[in-house]
Amino acid sequence: MRYAGIDIGSRSIELVVLEDEKIIKSKQADSGFDPLTRAKELLEGVEHDHIMATGYGRHLFELSFETPTVTEIKAYAVGANALFPAVRTILDIGGQDSKAIALNENGKVIKFEMNDRCAAGTGKFLEIMAHALGFGLDEFGVEALKATKDLHINSMCTVFAESEVTSLVAKGEDRRKIALGLHSSVVRRAIGMLKRVSHDGNILFAGGVAKNSCMCSLLEDALEQKITVPQNPQMVGALGAAILAGEIK
Repeated sequence: MRYAGIDIGSRSIELVVLEDEKIIKSKQADSGFDPLTRAKELLEGVEHDHIMATGYGRHLFELSFETPTVTEIKAYAVGANALFPAVRTILDIGGQDSKAIALNENGKVIKFEMNDRCAAGTGKFLEIMAHALGFGLDEFGVEALKATKDLHINSMCTVFAESEVTSLVAKGEDRRKIALGLHSSVVRRAIGMLKRVSHDGNILFAGGVAKNSCMCSLLEDALEQKITVPQNPQMVGALGAAILAGEIK
């Protein structure tokens, strides 16, 4: 039997297919302006017996495919526990939302915090700030780490922060210092979420922003501990959904 999980996010869509509890296929695509169509394209030629959807677009997928869905919170908990059973806290920062999830020793969710009403502290925020500074998204974190110190950014509102960044550049401030300041502001917001769920033990960093080296470094410094980053940090939710698809009776 093959079980698939699809995570339809605001910025990207991930697909994982399991057979005999092993990943036999994983795919990813941009969500674009029509996530449902992109999801259908991603599934073309993919054989599966059961599928479960998660992510912000899961309800549209459910209506179109008549399949069960699961919340991102549960999907991430199951996926993280499957990859790293020792993990007790998950920090997920995606394109347009972020969440902190506390797990018990059995991998069950005991508390969570979620920011899905504002782009502040998300991948979209970093993407806009990178563009404002003239950096590519892939080089943004790398360049920020080259700064000797950061410049404090006062606003976390995307519009006001972009204006502040533009003003700092016009004054001749070092772009790398500004970049480090922006990353630091996102980290402070993430740490606040982690504290509210009483984070403990091993921490897993998931979502697209987990691929940002500066974010990982600053988080480890602030937490004074190593964090775990999966090889494919954006696939955690889809993996969890695929595992749960296998539990359908």
